[in-house]
Amino acid sequence: MNKVLVFGNVTLDVICQTIDEVPRYESISFDQVALSPGGCASNVAIGLGALGIPTLLVCKTGDDPAADILFSKWRKFHLDVTQVKKETEHHTAVSIGLVDHNAQPRFIHTPGANAALSFSDLDFNIFRQHDIGFFHIGGFFVLPGLLDEKLPNALSQIRQFGVAISLDVVNTQRYWKPEFLFASLPQIDYFLCNQTEAQKLTHEEDVKTSAQIFRKAGALNIIIKLGGNGCYLDSPEFKGIIPALKVPVVDTTGAGDAFAAGLLASLAQGESLYEACNQANQTGASIVQHLGAITYWENQASKK
Repeated sequence: MNKVLVFGNVTLDVICQTIDEVPRYESISFDQVALSPGGCASNVAIGLGALGIPTLLVCKTGDDPAADILFSKWRKFHLDVTQVKKETEHHTAVSIGLVDHNAQPRFIHTPGANAALSFSDLDFNIFRQHDIGFFHIGGFFVLPGLLDEKLPNALSQIRQFGVAISLDVVNTQRYWKPEFLFASLPQIDYFLCNQTEAQKLTHEEDVKTSAQIFRKAGALNIIIKLGGNGCYLDSPEFKGIIPALKVPVVDTTGAGDAFAAGLLASLAQGESLYEACNQANQTGASIVQHLGAITYWENQASKK
């Protein structure tokens, strides 16, 4: 079994349900709340830990009570957090998710320490010392420290250790700089995005056409997440939609990250990419039946 290093954004999530409208000058109430670690990297790492995959998390937090909550949860899922950096000059990122009657969240977010994360925080000797098989970047477009011309060379250095690289973007208005992403695609073994992100990046409505653009830009395997419809895979072995099971949806927060965790867990255990996508569909479907990004994983852990 290969160890996975997850690098990216982490937050303290406060997910509130149900909120459809936010009046400007009035208070609002809601029915349920989930307080837990969040952010793409944390969600993926926790999913991998829950699935029994040795996982090392590299990220930044503040040195504050919010960070204490994150570390407490991470250790429960047996994550290696020795490379997580606490910084006194930054606060831990916080996301407040407002989930509506359609199970869709809107986020109020402060980036906190995530804004300071860069490859200078990554000791490349880790790949040799820990026998890392997979390197995953979560939340690419909310990590301004990665969005420069140095990225392709950094990823090339990582690949020299025999590590497979996966990258998942996130839709954001604040740091959207796709030119650095496209310059790095030749170094990406598994490129993940959802359908909305694919359309925004390629200006194409058809996922097949979008995938072809990513492939021409250099990505080896492209996985476009289609929500309840599964995913579209474009790889040397298979091109087409891999459908997902239909399930009741409570909250879609973290579904894409659970998908990534299921995908990487299967690949780390030697499964084919097609089977890994099937597993990813299943983990994504499990997450959306609960409020919050890691509630399903916590429930599973409590049963053991």
